[in-house]
Amino acid sequence: MTLRDWVPIFALLVPGLGLILVLIGSVVYVAVAQSFGYYALLGQSAFSLEFWSDVFDRKLFSRAVRYSIYVGFWSAVLSVALAYPLAIWLRKPFPGSIGLGALLKAPLLVHGLVAAFLYINVISYNGLLNQFMQGIGIWSEPRRLQNDPNAFGVLLLQVWKNMPFALLLLTGAVQSISDDILDASRDLGAGPWARFCKIIAPLSISGMQAAMVIIFIGALADFTFQTTVGPTNRQSMAQLMVSFKSRGDWHSAAVVGVSLMTIALLGSALLAFTSRVIMRGGLR
Repeated sequence: MTLRDWVPIFALLVPGLGLILVLIGSVVYVAVAQSFGYYALLGQSAFSLEFWSDVFDRKLFSRAVRYSIYVGFWSAVLSVALAYPLAIWLRKPFPGSIGLGALLKAPLLVHGLVAAFLYINVISYNGLLNQFMQGIGIWSEPRRLQNDPNAFGVLLLQVWKNMPFALLLLTGAVQSISDDILDASRDLGAGPWARFCKIIAPLSISGMQAAMVIIFIGALADFTFQTTVGPTNRQSMAQLMVSFKSRGDWHSAAVVGVSLMTIALLGSALLAFTSRVIMRGGLR
């Protein structure tokens, strides 16, 4: 195609794509500039590395980075690991498969904050789980299950919320695989695990990568689940950013925000690359 052929295409893309790029670019620019001392709400704006040095020297920041990566990574891995067998199971229609698929995707319609409060009602000190365990005689008294230090509650909610999204992407990717390929591999003696490693996983890797990257970014920067059911002895990067902002320290909050965007970008690229290497090399 010549340059003249591309002109109408660019003209159609500019109204929508241009607006998106301007909005996103302006937000990123302000955040980066504010992290270096510009756009000060109080006082004089001037270039400075003081805020980066101050934030990076805090143990609270390094702990928040490790904790956020931990939640983001395991949320993505567990969501995709649960969604893969379900996507393969629902690949071919069977009686009730449409209703079952809709039921599995139901969490997409529930707001995260609502799910968090429902979860609290189940695991609270006088919640349904404690009452059930005491009723059947396993526990003699209620136990504190809320705000566990290992963030199992956060991971459970993240997987519950994000697994249907991964299932949506993986179902489309798995259904696009031709039956002839799977039937031929079965005739050649390949078992279920071999068919998954040699055929299904490599051919659906794009859907898997998209699911992992999107879930990782969302869980990495999540605020709702962290503040409602997260551990009280740790803060995520989103919580730390809000904490700085609530004290009026917008420059430090911008440092955390830019760091969060950078980790999301680099982590997504590393996650996508690693998953491709594992799927195309490690499973062979």
